[in-house]
Amino acid sequence: MGQTGCLLLHGFTGGAYEVNPLARYLREHTDWIISVPVLPGHGRNLRLHETNAVEWITYAEEELKRLYMYCDEIYVVGFSMGGLIAAYLTIHYPVKKLVLLSAAALYINPKQIFSDFKTVLSDTVRRRLNENEWFGHYKYKLFHTPIRSTTEFRRLASYVVPLLPKIRVPVFIAQGQMDGIVPPRAARFVYDRVGTYQKRLYLSKSSKHLICYGSDCDKLFHEIAFFLKQEKVPDNG
Repeated sequence: MGQTGCLLLHGFTGGAYEVNPLARYLREHTDWIISVPVLPGHGRNLRLHETNAVEWITYAEEELKRLYMYCDEIYVVGFSMGGLIAAYLTIHYPVKKLVLLSAAALYINPKQIFSDFKTVLSDTVRRRLNENEWFGHYKYKLFHTPIRSTTEFRRLASYVVPLLPKIRVPVFIAQGQMDGIVPPRAARFVYDRVGTYQKRLYLSKSSKHLICYGSDCDKLFHEIAFFLKQEKVPDNG
């Protein structure tokens, strides 16, 4: 059997850091070729005004094709918007298995955002705003995300979500129940729509949107690796 590859795709306004913990785990526990590209305009220094959804998909396609130069089998992992792109790739290319992390098939969870915002206000009163992880992560994004780019993201979602029934390969779907960006019900929404009976649903009670940094991430990574190595995946719906 030839080499196995795994492509990991980050989310909208994000970068490789969003999935790097999982990438490190897979490098330590497998001999696979791991690819973690940064989509155009993304990364630590955002330049989203220079790019669009077509370029994001095209770049991911190019990275996938590069992996096929060295690998006989390829798994694709997508976080948030990267999950939408990963689903698109799985439909159009011979991807072996698909992993969706906090996939942005639905987005904005007002209840959790309000909870997080109350924490920010509380930290402001206590003069600890700079120590608040949520505030630090999203402050930069808030001021460097053009409205046009948000429209591009929504256009991507509206195009890919109706295609979910075309996914026929085994799928692992993970979601944090404290997610303030993608509502937790999105996981079941995706689970019910993907067109395969070989699918698994993993719900983390403690994780927010950045599920690869959740308190139970080690368990999550173990479950993902086990899923990818399995010959046959049972339906746990």
